[in-house]
Amino acid sequence: MAGLFSRNRNNEKGEKAPAPVQEVAPGEYSSEEGILGPASLLLGYALMGFVVYVVMVALGEMGAWLPMKKSFSGYASRFVDPAMGFATGWNYFFKYVIVLPNNLTATGILLQKWRPDINVSVWIVVFGVAIIILNLIHVSFFGEAEFWMSLIKALVIMMLILLCFIIALGGGPNGVRTGFYFWQSPGAFAEYSVTIGNNTHVVPGDTGRFLGVWACIVQATFAYLGTELVGVAFGETPNPRKNVPRAVTQTLLRIVFFYIAGVLVLGMAVPYNSKELAQATKKGTSGLASPFTVAAQIAGVAHLDDAVNGLLLIFTISAANSDVYLASRTVWALGKDGQAPHIMQRTNRNGVPVPAVALSSLFIALGFMNATKTAATVFGYFVALVTVFGALNWVAVLVSYIAMIRAMKVQGVDRSVMPYRNVLLPWGAYIALAITVVVIIFSGYAAFIPYFQVDKFLTAYIGIPVYVINVLWWKFVKKTKRVRPEEVDLFTGRRT
Repeated sequence: MAGLFSRNRNNEKGEKAPAPVQEVAPGEYSSEEGILGPASLLLGYALMGFVVYVVMVALGEMGAWLPMKKSFSGYASRFVDPAMGFATGWNYFFKYVIVLPNNLTATGILLQKWRPDINVSVWIVVFGVAIIILNLIHVSFFGEAEFWMSLIKALVIMMLILLCFIIALGGGPNGVRTGFYFWQSPGAFAEYSVTIGNNTHVVPGDTGRFLGVWACIVQATFAYLGTELVGVAFGETPNPRKNVPRAVTQTLLRIVFFYIAGVLVLGMAVPYNSKELAQATKKGTSGLASPFTVAAQIAGVAHLDDAVNGLLLIFTISAANSDVYLASRTVWALGKDGQAPHIMQRTNRNGVPVPAVALSSLFIALGFMNATKTAATVFGYFVALVTVFGALNWVAVLVSYIAMIRAMKVQGVDRSVMPYRNVLLPWGAYIALAITVVVIIFSGYAAFIPYFQVDKFLTAYIGIPVYVINVLWWKFVKKTKRVRPEEVDLFTGRRT
């Protein structure tokens, strides 16, 4: 490959050939996982994009037919088993209180680009206090702040995708048109590698390339978590025949243009084996921006890393702010339903559930694991935990939907009477459920490469026994039983 890049020649159309890219040798950088190929990323994000879209349309059909304020946990209780509803509600809470220190850790990593002398834990304290205060004031201010931050996030994503696309077409300062050149050299699929300390372990051959694809699938699962939040409002939206299909369509467009298009243009603009990309991964100071900023650096665009790094701070701070809000409202709802301590349902005169906010904020302390572990390692722990918790939420949605469809069939209710139906259902729910279960079972693959690592194994799988224990506990305490298809209530609260 080095020879191909060093020819410095023009192609038949008079376009410049890609400039030399420094390749990285094993052991030259240190990161938790190696850099993955462009086709691997595209396959991973496309597959999990299908899964999350099916979850959304399943929520859409249930929300338009039988609106529920408790959403995920409410449908699980109504269609499957109250014990599953209890476990799903608490799992949803756990997901957000775990992703909270994850986002604050990411904030600290981003700020270390400018102040590497300040430990990540300091930034966790500063921004942790800030978002607690923000969540204790009136909810209208919270909504206004989130609106503007969400708008900025959408504009930033569009800008980065457009930038990489222009670079790939030769619009960068170096004038090099790469197109899909990097899919051929160094290639579309990379062998999976992991670095522990100063030692890089590469899994060679087809096995390594398969593990590379699987790593992208797990990574995409984490990236898509939270997309289903739009479905929470389906049960409350007016005119569901019009608004639910519109919301689902917007979700599909978001998956295609923000996620799939994003990884596609990155694969066109950055070779996976570039030394610049490896060094950015090692530093960890550019967070998720590193592939975009590396693309700009290779193309000759200067000083973009500082701008993108600053804009990404809005991403992580906004996400942490939302995490406290969603976790506190989840445990507040559980308290109102008698599934959490009674004190959790108390609110102040502004309607803010102060005890629930306090409980949710306690989990910020998990970020202080940075004091004994590197920030990148802690970030990896949180990613593994959140991936399992979030995927279990998808399982709850899909199982609830399948149970509802079976109940409709047993009770003689034709699906055609539903105000919203999607062509991917119900068959798509079975496929998406199978894929999600496989992802959960094998999400801890990294714990076995190159040897068994207890810490990675526990963080990858601890969510599963927590969920099962919650189900069994509630069944034991409340003596709940599985809801039989002929007993499912398909009509109370139905939209007309």
